[in-house]
Amino acid sequence: MSAPQRPSVFLVDDHAMVRAGVRHELGDAVTVAGEAADADSAIAGIRAAVPDVVLLDVHLPGGGGRAVLEALRAELPGVKWLALSVSDAAEDVIAVIRAGARGYVTKTISGPELVAAVQRVAEGDVVFSPRLAGFVLDAFAATSPSAPQPEDPATDPGLDLLSAREREVMQLLARGYTYREIGSRLFISVKTVESHASNVLRKLQLSNRNELTRWAATNRLL
Repeated sequence: MSAPQRPSVFLVDDHAMVRAGVRHELGDAVTVAGEAADADSAIAGIRAAVPDVVLLDVHLPGGGGRAVLEALRAELPGVKWLALSVSDAAEDVIAVIRAGARGYVTKTISGPELVAAVQRVAEGDVVFSPRLAGFVLDAFAATSPSAPQPEDPATDPGLDLLSAREREVMQLLARGYTYREIGSRLFISVKTVESHASNVLRKLQLSNRNELTRWAATNRLL
């Protein structure tokens, strides 16, 4: 019985060190069919290689990952697309999924997890980093014809009660960051983050982070 065929993968990222690191992490689990550092060379390279999976960064010179996807998706329907990005912003996740990607993982993913994600996408599965799946579900639920649409989004009166710093903490909390990660991003202590988080929940009259995430999604603040 022959061993299963390794998927061919095309790497798209504008940082050579990142591409080298990804290539190393994927190791012998895949065949690297090529790589590119910008949108134009990615389009040409993918068109020539026709890989099983494209590992695609979202932010690229020359139009971004979405432009690559939109240029080739109809032309190469057999190619699967997996976004691999440092960004976990809701707007980036939603845009690339709507353009046709089969998944989205962040660069905090481990090597074995990345290998598994590539293999699953190659087999037709959909893969997301855990904190990102909710963005996609909320976005597609919001665009469903049967879903009620807020008449005036982002007008919850509680928002006006938040300071600028509390709004920053609120958004990061709603996106799933830990207190420690928020502190590192905003250059404040974990105790300060806890204090801001408590104030946010109190002012918005919410009980926990899950309610905060739903509130932020409803008000289009993610």
